[in-house]
Formats: sequence, structure tokens, C-alpha cells
Amino acid sequence: MTLSIGTQVPRRGNVLSRFIGLTFLRLLGWRLEGSIPNLPRMVMIGAPHTSNMDGVIAIATLVALGLKASTMIKDSAFKGVMGPILRGFGAIPINRKSPKGVVEQSVDAITTSDGMLLLIAPEGTRHSAPEWKRGYWHIALGAKVPVLPAAIDYQRKIVTFGPPLTPTGDHGADLAILLNFYAPHMGARHPQRMSRPLCERLGQTWQPEADD
Repeated sequence: MTLSIGTQVPRRGNVLSRFIGLTFLRLLGWRLEGSIPNLPRMVMIGAPHTSNMDGVIAIATLVALGLKASTMIKDSAFKGVMGPILRGFGAIPINRKSPKGVVEQSVDAITTSDGMLLLIAPEGTRHSAPEWKRGYWHIALGAKVPVLPAAIDYQRKIVTFGPPLTPTGDHGADLAILLNFYAPHMGARHPQRMSRPLCERLGQTWQPEADD
């Protein structure tokens, strides 16, 4: 169930925390498949996102593997005692008033770091996203790092890490490659909430604004 992880990949936790994460996944019947490239900087994306439970499985997976993942959060959330707490969990502040946009600030954060695994949900919502937001792709392209896709499958209870994608500059072609990976490896908890790109790849009818 454990994947081989190289020394360059950003890590956190210890033997005990990884044991707890693995035990939690095993008790729920989940297992992990695929591989993680031995690289210090990557953008990791996860799909399909249709439930709050996705976050629970994602966190358990990160803990089980001992991966140190970072997320971008607006800087106003870092005030007071929350600053050290958020930074401890890998959060990185984004200044909305900066002349540089979110993508540029994210690129700077990656390229100036000793190592960073930036976690992004390209669908942006768990309710029938009409498209995938391109931020993850622009960040990976600008930082010259690969995109590491992770698929969640509730039917088989598997989280699969796919082959890394190095952005080519052609978003449509790169997205097609990612969707080809996700198609056989995913199973949404709420299929009626899947994003349009995933539905179209599977030949299914997209249901906009699905109800809870």
C-alpha cells in the first residue's frame, strides 16, 4: 500500500504519523496505487471533486505518505495566531493587492523554495464545474515543473497517482492527456456533480448545478 518516495520529494511527519494515516485508510478500505516522481518541486492536482469527503481522503493520503503539501491562501487569513498554524500546515500567503497575480506569486513561491508540492483542485468546486480552472497549468508552466495528477475512486476505494505531465504550452493537448489518465482511474462519490470535462471524456451527460 505504501509507495516508494525518493529523497527529493518534500516530506513531513514521522513513522508514527504515517502509521496513523495508513491505518485510517485501511480501516476505511482504501489503498494507494501509482508512483510519485523523485522531484523537489511539483504541482499536484486531484479529481474528481464532488464531496467534502474528498478532502478527508486527501489529507489521510498525504499523512500516510508523509508528503509535505502546500496550498495558496489569501494573506488576510494569516493574521494573529493563525499565521504560524497555517504555515505549519503548509499554507502560503497570497497578497491580493500585489501587482503580481496569484499565478505569478505561486510561481515565485515554487521557484524560490528548496522544495514544494503545491496542491490544487482544478475543478474549484464540488458542484458540477463547467470547466477546469487553468491556474494549476499556468503555475506549472511558469515554474517549469510537472503536474502530478491524483485520482480518487470511491467505487474501488483507490487513490491513484498518475504519470507526471510536463506542460507543453498547449493547454488543450495537455488537458486531454490528464483527462485520459483520469478516465479509467476515477469514481466520483457523487457522479451527478462531476465537472463537464470529465463527463465529456467519459461520454456522459453533464448535469450543471446539481442539487445537494
